Amino acid sequence: MEKVLGNLQPEDVFMYFEDISNIPRASFDEKAVAEYCMDFAHKHGLWCTMDEKFNVIIKKPATPGKEDHTPVILQGHLDMVCEKNLDVEHDFTTEPLKLYIDGDYIYAKGTTLGGDNGIAVAISLAILADDSLTHPEIEAIFTTGEEIGLEGAIALDTSDLNGKYMINLDSEEEGEFVVSCAGGKKTHIVLPITKVSKTGEKFQIIIKGLLGGHSGMEIDKCRANANVLMGRLTNDLKKSADYSITKIFGGLKDNAIPRESVVELITNDSQAIKDGLTKYEEIIKNEYKTSDKGITIEIKSLGTVTEDAFDDETMKKILDSFMLFPNGIQTMSADIKDLPESSLNFGVLINHENSVEFVFALRSSVKSLKNLMHEKLEVIANIIGATTSFVGEYPEWEYKPDSKLRDICVDEYNKLFGQEAIVKALHCGLESGVFAEKMEGLDIISFGPNIFDVHTPKEHLSISSTERTYKLIVAILATL
Repeated sequence: MEKVLGNLQPEDVFMYFEDISNIPRASFDEKAVAEYCMDFAHKHGLWCTMDEKFNVIIKKPATPGKEDHTPVILQGHLDMVCEKNLDVEHDFTTEPLKLYIDGDYIYAKGTTLGGDNGIAVAISLAILADDSLTHPEIEAIFTTGEEIGLEGAIALDTSDLNGKYMINLDSEEEGEFVVSCAGGKKTHIVLPITKVSKTGEKFQIIIKGLLGGHSGMEIDKCRANANVLMGRLTNDLKKSADYSITKIFGGLKDNAIPRESVVELITNDSQAIKDGLTKYEEIIKNEYKTSDKGITIEIKSLGTVTEDAFDDETMKKILDSFMLFPNGIQTMSADIKDLPESSLNFGVLINHENSVEFVFALRSSVKSLKNLMHEKLEVIANIIGATTSFVGEYPEWEYKPDSKLRDICVDEYNKLFGQEAIVKALHCGLESGVFAEKMEGLDIISFGPNIFDVHTPKEHLSISSTERTYKLIVAILATL
């Protein structure tokens, strides 16, 4: 097969990137690319191991003079998000990615590129293969299932690892060094409901036109939450009209700020309902005139009906819980400017046959604060007679005030490129959090080359940024 990236520098980095781009590696389908990494290690005479999740560890001894220096871990994940344009025929289980170069960027024709996180693997392999470099002992970790819940990292046995410094290469903005991330969990509250027969005019009311966004990355933008607004709306209408809810639902994913929420209700106070909605729409449009200019409330009459609706006790429990549920940023970091430390997102509202379910995504870079938010939700659930459970917990990576690795990385970047590095934290989960929990005292940093439009068919990787990032890692290893 003709090489597309053959003339690019660093030559080995792009050679390995092209090699793994020829191997299917969707989440749950990483065996072949893991075996490629194992074959690489055997070819170069390096110690290696692969577990049942197809996580791979490769070790390279320290170069002369560095034998007594602290071992360094290079880490990235093998799996990629497989998305394609509708008009593109591509089988991610059998076909290689069709790479092409446009100026300074590498793309894949009509599909995701897998730069997230294939470039981390390629850079690590290039360093492992180059015997001219100076470095301490290197332990390269290639994990699986990152894109579907950090599964490989969570399952990995780290007892064979000696590294005390970890360079995670799963960040996508050159010059930015990530030093902390949030942990999280999903809290589910299920409220049993009782129904009674009601007769009156039925209305469907939809709150829509919100921006939404990622509940970690956009939570600091103070965007409106459709489920929260629906809670206020239903409470506000009760002040001037009698009605009963027949159905209520909103949001699609716990980790997305909901853009739409729907309630269906029966009333004999139709005009009061309409007047109340007009008043409420004016209020929320004023409150969110900067962040969510497109908010609208749509009302549609479904005619006169006799139908089962929530009884008065169920109504009171739901409306009270709406007003009690916390949402949005709860605490801000004292260490990192403008960083949300703890938040929760009322992401999904589900109307089952005999219950209503409220689903929250909790995030915090401090474990005790994450648990505190869950406990507060439990108290509210107990008050209204609901049950509480949580799933999908993943650990946080707390900010380390004294980090030798961070200082070296920032200093080497500034010296190499004459620019001030940016130190930042993320309010979302990274594999670094898993390793921070597993390996006590581990000093971690995350950075990488510029990658744009990740997880979309427009994904593209900067060639020049990759070269600079490789030079930076080589310099850091020589200094450690």
